[in-house]
Amino acid sequence: MRIHRHFLPKPSTGFCNFNFNFSSIAIASPFVLQTRPFCSSIASQMSSLPHLTHTITLPIQPTEPIQIVASPGVSDSDFRNAIDSSLFKQWLKNMQTETGILANGNMSLKQVLIQGVDMFGNRIGFFKFKADVIDKQTGAKVPGIVFARGPAVAVLILLESDGQTYAVLTEQVRVPVGRLILELPAGMLDDDNGDFLGTAVREVEEETGIQLNLHDMVELTALLDQSTGRRVFPSPGGCDEEISLFLYRGHVDKEVITQLQGKETGLRDHGELIKVHVVPYEKLWRATADAKALMAIGLYEMAKKEGLLPLDSSNQVLKD
Repeated sequence: MRIHRHFLPKPSTGFCNFNFNFSSIAIASPFVLQTRPFCSSIASQMSSLPHLTHTITLPIQPTEPIQIVASPGVSDSDFRNAIDSSLFKQWLKNMQTETGILANGNMSLKQVLIQGVDMFGNRIGFFKFKADVIDKQTGAKVPGIVFARGPAVAVLILLESDGQTYAVLTEQVRVPVGRLILELPAGMLDDDNGDFLGTAVREVEEETGIQLNLHDMVELTALLDQSTGRRVFPSPGGCDEEISLFLYRGHVDKEVITQLQGKETGLRDHGELIKVHVVPYEKLWRATADAKALMAIGLYEMAKKEGLLPLDSSNQVLKD
């Protein structure tokens, strides 16, 4: 893959030339909308900033170079970090696989616009970009806005006590939806090593205080057909997130269930405000709107039906 970096001249039209029609919108608010002064201020600040670009050539379309462009406001370091990130490299790799968008030659990737980058310390946590993918037959673009956050894990923990099976959930503050959500213990991979199992065990301990044995974990998504990539995609229309779902089954005294219920956990210095909930498994599918939990239930039940799960052992759960 060949990479060249240079600067594009500033476009002749400002990025603030918006065309909004507010005539049909009634706004009851004490705030006054002042778009033009703000827009002019932003435009003047950006007018002196060059547009960073890279050019790359993919093996799958060697005669069609791809231009990667930074939006105004994206710094040189953030732009460079985004291009060099495992998130971006994995996305390009996915595009060229056997089931990738570019595989059959009917689509072409023309340009990628890096719109925003969020760093987690020295590594990229999230970034947003827009890809211009063209249908060669019609010449039309296909939807290509991407929120990149990469691989993650989630664990369905089922604890049997006195003949009743319980599922362990976490209640977390989820700003994007403006709600508290009951969901499976889950987390993003912290590095590029691809340690899904280790990440799953660590996230469970951080979010619930439960210490799980790696050898007792069952990867539910590994039971999927190989053509799926053996991960689940909760929102492939806008996000690249791919999740490995795990299962843990254990046996505990009723006292452990009582101690877990309402326990406050999480890494407070990371902004995690978590409360543990324990619900009867038979009621789980109605107790949560979490896609991870509902997908895990589906995989677990189908795997049980087809006899694909190992025999349930008498694993004991450890708590810190």
